[in-house]
Amino acid sequence: MRRAVCPGSFDPVTNGHVDIVGRAAQLFDEVVVAVGVNQSKNRLFTPEERIAMLEEATGEFPNVRVEAFQGLLTDFCLERDIIAIVKGLRAVSDFDYELQMAQMNSSLSGIETVFVPTSPEYSFLASSLVKEVAAYGGDVAPLVPPHVLSALHDRLAERSSG
Repeated sequence: MRRAVCPGSFDPVTNGHVDIVGRAAQLFDEVVVAVGVNQSKNRLFTPEERIAMLEEATGEFPNVRVEAFQGLLTDFCLERDIIAIVKGLRAVSDFDYELQMAQMNSSLSGIETVFVPTSPEYSFLASSLVKEVAAYGGDVAPLVPPHVLSALHDRLAERSSG
């Protein structure tokens, strides 16, 4: 069984994330979407909420499962017999950082990184931009799955009224 991981914070999951996961699911027997949990970072959604949103967003892919992880991604991979890390690349600037990470991960564990170019319609998309645009009332409906849009609006309304 050839397993890959798609890691990220997914705060929130976007259509670009779903696109990369779906494409990885065509390349590997099993794909684990690994949700990074770092208590020191201020996230809009809890790890449990991000996992639930991802499970719904990737439900159409029978060979995809979602898990949380802490610590080194390479340790997570070794514990699960994962052979590859799949990363989406939006621009050349992503490549500079991701190449260093890929080389470090390979030197630590021998796990290879597979770079998948982002589909052109998602090349500008980042969770941080989605949150910012939504916070100012912009329409992010085309950028996230419908259930994520609803959760995003609800959370931003909670924060603005509290």
